[in-house]
Formats: sequence, structure tokens, C-alpha cells
Amino acid sequence: MSTGSNNLSGKTLFITGASRGIGKAIALRAARDGANIVVASKTDQPHPRLEGTIHTAVAEINAAGGHGLAIGMDVREDDQVDAAIDKAVTHFGGIDILVNNASAIMLKGTQELPMRRFDLMFEANVRGSYTAIRAAIPHLLKAANPHVLNLSPPLNLNPDWFAPHVAYTMSKYGMSMCVLGMAEEFRKQGVAFNTLWPRTVIATAALSQLGDMVSPDNCRTPEIMADSAHEILCRDSRSCTGNFFLDENVLRSAGMKSFDQYSVKAGMPLMKDLFLD
Repeated sequence: MSTGSNNLSGKTLFITGASRGIGKAIALRAARDGANIVVASKTDQPHPRLEGTIHTAVAEINAAGGHGLAIGMDVREDDQVDAAIDKAVTHFGGIDILVNNASAIMLKGTQELPMRRFDLMFEANVRGSYTAIRAAIPHLLKAANPHVLNLSPPLNLNPDWFAPHVAYTMSKYGMSMCVLGMAEEFRKQGVAFNTLWPRTVIATAALSQLGDMVSPDNCRTPEIMADSAHEILCRDSRSCTGNFFLDENVLRSAGMKSFDQYSVKAGMPLMKDLFLD
């Protein structure tokens, strides 16, 4: 029987796309509990424009009190995902939590979006999440309090969220539909499936895809997503499943009343994220 806990000490988290941004923030929050964290990302060598690699992320995880393992992996390649899961299990003895954070984005209309970018978003977002879950499930079924957390939005069918970027919307909703279905598929076995999405835009490298639509000064930091993910992953997997969480709501339910510490620039108005009416 699964039970929740106050921290993630001794738990093993497998996080895709954790070399930077929200994925790394979730890893560092778990590291402060002494968790084992697998950083499974493509960035094995320094990127010309983006900070961080799987190795620098692991160094930060270890410094924060966790136990990191760097695995170079492309979520679009089944054999790489299977090998990464096997390596994580061999190294840490199992997997308790899977966080599907790796994602691709391009906010373009139907005629403007190149098909190669369409394929990238569906392969990374939908298929990548699905194949990581499929590979991890045999090990999650053996865990005491197993969780899968997809960083994807609530399923909002307002056409306004489809019209400007149909492909991206479908790809992110595909991740959420995995949760909708798998929460029921694995409910009796006690594996939790939930999504987490920010109420406001988060200051990460993905901001470059928004052009001049939003300034970092109107964003929150990734730490709000990390703290809310931590709250979810500590809950009892049998009673906390099938939810489409917003970061702020999770923290409010845990007793937090002020979110000022997460603002990139204090006092600035915050921009609401996509898919939220």
C-alpha cells in the first residue's frame, strides 16, 4: 500500500530534459531531500546558445545534497530511452518517480510551421512521454509510492488555444491525454499520473519562442514549479492521481499565501501562461 511522505529522501527520480530550466529546478528541489536523480537529456556537450549540460546539472545536484546520474538520451529514440531506464535501475536499484519534462515548442500557424518542426513536437512531447512511461512502468509498479508527472496543461478545448498554433497545442494536450488515460489504466496498481502547468509564464530558455510577446520581468522563476512538483510527488500515489494541477493552486492547498519570492522582478505584473482562460 502506497503512502505519502514529507520528503523525497531515498527516492529515485528519472527526469527528462533536466539539464536546465524547470527540469533542473525540480531535480535540485528533490536533491535537497537527499534524493537520487537521473538527469536524462540530450545535452551531453555544451550548447552554443543554452547554458548547462547533464554533467553540470549533476554537479549541482550533488552539491545540493542529492545523488545524480547523467545519462545522454534523446526521448525520440526508443532504444536510448530503454537503455537509460535500465542504466538508472542498475545504478540506483529502481525508479520511484518519472517526470516528463522534455519538450519542443514552436508557436506557428498551419501554413507557417515546417513539417519537420511538427514531427519534432509530436516525437518529443507526445511520443517521448509515452515511450518513457512505457519503459518505466515495470519498475514503477515495484515502487512504494510511484508517480508519473507530465509537465503539460489542463485539457482546455477552447478553440482560442488551438487557432494560433494547432500543432503545439495538440502535442501538449497529447501529453495530458496520456495522464487522463493512464491514471485510470493504472489506478488499481497504485501508480499516480498527474500533470503540472504554471499559472504564469516561467522564465526559461523557451521564452525565445515567444519573441517579444513577454519579457522575463513579467515571469516567475522555475522554482515555483519545483516546489509544487515536490508537493505533488510527496503525496500518496493511490489518492493523488488523474489531476491537472496548476502550480499556484498546489502551493495554496499546501498553505502558501504569498508567491512574491518567485517573481523574476518584484512588483511587475505577471503574464498568464498558455491554455488558461
